[in-house]
Amino acid sequence: MYRDDQDDGDRDDAGYGGDAVPRGSRKKSLLIGINYVGSNHALEGCQQDVANVRHFLDTQGYSRDSRSQVVMRDDQQTDPNGPFWPTGRNMLAAMEWLVSEPGTTNFLHYSGHGGQVPDTDGARSSGFDDTIVPYDFEDNGQIPSGVLHRILVKKLPPRSTLFLIFDCCHSGSAVELPYIYRSDEDGNVNMIDNVREGMRLLGAANHLIQGGFTFDKIGEARQLMGGASSFFKGLTHKEDEQGLGRQDFADEYEHEENKNVYMFSGCRDDQTSADATIGGSHVGAMSYAFLETMQRHGPDQTYVQVLQNTRQVLKGQYTQVPQLSVQHSMDLNTLIHI
Repeated sequence: MYRDDQDDGDRDDAGYGGDAVPRGSRKKSLLIGINYVGSNHALEGCQQDVANVRHFLDTQGYSRDSRSQVVMRDDQQTDPNGPFWPTGRNMLAAMEWLVSEPGTTNFLHYSGHGGQVPDTDGARSSGFDDTIVPYDFEDNGQIPSGVLHRILVKKLPPRSTLFLIFDCCHSGSAVELPYIYRSDEDGNVNMIDNVREGMRLLGAANHLIQGGFTFDKIGEARQLMGGASSFFKGLTHKEDEQGLGRQDFADEYEHEENKNVYMFSGCRDDQTSADATIGGSHVGAMSYAFLETMQRHGPDQTYVQVLQNTRQVLKGQYTQVPQLSVQHSMDLNTLIHI
């Protein structure tokens, strides 16, 4: 049920100070990292994830002022009886604070356990709702995706934007955003990406043939042509798995007002997210990959580039496939303005 705590292991399921927001608007952030200290489900990297993301937000113009940023961690610096200890009640109150002002750009990062509970309304084909797991979940339960949607999406005021990074298991639908962009293992997110790759293979083969026949060139061309043929045949099996798709619960939110909500999650609903040791530091693999992507390529990337680049950081080391979910259909080639 919960994330295993091991090197490159699984994040197993286990009171506060629709239109695009113009640059220069007020920025607010909420950072939650739970290591479940003292429990049987302890993790190691989540508190460090918060520290790393906080430094990143410093470079993006987010203030550490108490009226603009709330940090929730189960560490020695936090009063376990105070409002910043990551209990379910405190987390929900902090989320309501985050989206309480119109005309703001808001950023929420969650690193901890993700889980699943039985779907009680029958909207999920899987039969389960995704959850996030507060520190006190054993006594007071988990926070299901429908509750997160009502607090974070429905309550987001006009002219505000919300960015979400969820580094936890089963997180693809953690806030029940109606649209999801799925990437394959190579980071491609739609059929155009795949067709472009197939044409590249064909183009390389044609170039070899036009350059004159030799035994070496003919053999290489055959390999490329064969690879391209197999590639195109495989597209029929990938078409339903990639690109823009409606979630199976999307009808429930069909009449909601379009709002600017964008979520990068660590994995698909049926996957786990890794708790890793990178450079001698315990971190969440998704949090690390997202921050590495922003550092390597800078802030002026499109949504699809962030998704693809994050996947490339993880590829070869982790099986999880990051997801991008949105509240309304959008152009993936739009620049992301965090």
